[in-house]
Amino acid sequence: MTKKVIVVTGANNGIGFYMTKALLEDGYCVVVLDISDENLIPVKTIYPEQLLVFDCDVTDSARVNDTVSSVIEKWGHVDVLVNNACLAIFKPFEQKPLEETRREFEVNYFGYVNTIAAVLPYMKSKGKGIIHNVSSGVGISGFPGIYGYASTKGAIESLTRTLALEFEKYGICVNLMHPPLTNTKSASPLGIPVQAMDDPARVGRNLAKQILSTKSVIASDFRTAVYLFFVYRYPLVLGRLFAKLTESSRSQEA
Repeated sequence: MTKKVIVVTGANNGIGFYMTKALLEDGYCVVVLDISDENLIPVKTIYPEQLLVFDCDVTDSARVNDTVSSVIEKWGHVDVLVNNACLAIFKPFEQKPLEETRREFEVNYFGYVNTIAAVLPYMKSKGKGIIHNVSSGVGISGFPGIYGYASTKGAIESLTRTLALEFEKYGICVNLMHPPLTNTKSASPLGIPVQAMDDPARVGRNLAKQILSTKSVIASDFRTAVYLFFVYRYPLVLGRLFAKLTESSRSQEA
């Protein structure tokens, strides 16, 4: 098995779906872990030898380990992991049950931990590997109404930087992938106009082009890179700005 094997979580729709399609078109072997697969079925018919799709909830560590073992049995290695699966529940703090926030952490944080733990032994044995953790600008700046999701992404920022230091001695790169605000199902409750959001197909393709990048922070495009430059330096300023712009947009629509 000489082709590189890429594992992508949460790829039945949105950015992960289009990233998967682009990776397949570029000749990679792709493994998808998701709890649904209806959008991937037709893709599988086009790439029957390159695409594996597993019904796998990333919060189930035993299932994740079994899935990765199946990949190793078939293809012998995992070269890149893209942690993309996420859950976003949009409710103000006072209206949100704690159980919903716990679920967000189970998917968005511990789901990442589970998949990283599953691929780590195989990457260590090869002495190389890349782990991309998909993050979000709201994990840096904050955003009203999504404290749980934003908190998980802030945790992912810290997790990634820590594991980058820990795994460097194994030849394994751990970094952050930052898409822009994208027109996906999970982003729709934000109330931001569709025209202000990016196309998930374009974002997925752009990130797929950088699948072998070992930069510490990967932006999908130049505009996102500029945004990240400022949000890392002035998180509260950017957070307030986007909150006000969103509120203004909602008021105009009402």
